[in-house]
Amino acid sequence: MIGWRARLGFLVPPGNPTVETEMIAMAPGGISLHFHRMVAHGTPGSLVGQTERNRSMVENIDSGVELLAMVKPDIIVVAHTATSYHLGRRGEAELLDRLEKATGRRVVTAFGSVVHALGRLDIRKLALGTPYSAEVTSRGKAHLEAHGFEVVKFENLKGVENIYDTTAEHAYALARSVDTEDAEAVFLSGTGMPTVSVLDALEQDLDKPVLSSASAMMWHALRLAGVGQPIAGYGRLLTIR
Repeated sequence: MIGWRARLGFLVPPGNPTVETEMIAMAPGGISLHFHRMVAHGTPGSLVGQTERNRSMVENIDSGVELLAMVKPDIIVVAHTATSYHLGRRGEAELLDRLEKATGRRVVTAFGSVVHALGRLDIRKLALGTPYSAEVTSRGKAHLEAHGFEVVKFENLKGVENIYDTTAEHAYALARSVDTEDAEAVFLSGTGMPTVSVLDALEQDLDKPVLSSASAMMWHALRLAGVGQPIAGYGRLLTIR
């Protein structure tokens, strides 16, 4: 690790064109980033077969994490929020325990990063927007509620058949559509939808915190690795310790 302040590893769904781009954009100097793909069959990002692909990624996750651990990252992030929705709270905890014991590294999930971020922002009531199917979106709502959050409004993105066809403009419109006066913050789930370039603008327009799976992953991984410097341009979360 000579010359690096921290080394972060991300286990990424197959075909996801967004995670590397957004993590590289947000990472401050001196952070070494490493990526490895998860295993799933079918059309990457398609809403058709999403549940089956989620299951496949979970079933094959151990070997991917073990390979990523070979570069000795300080933190490994499972960069797929819907993995947690598929597993449920107990299954997610059991998965992390198994992976940490197998690799000797600290392993966290995208969703776990969101939970810590919402806690740091002192948020209990939020709006949820996803690019997923209605079924997976409902699982996301239930998973948030299982962790003690109140989801006051939730929607999945309409008119898109593949998550990887979404744009930052989709993310902006989705956040605006789910926001409600009762929501203390807006959470955009899904690492396959570009989000980080519009978080600042959304916070200015909505006058409340707006975070995504991507911004939460970077914030949590950096803080766990002992890097606490503020990073401007990607929402208020990344400006706090």
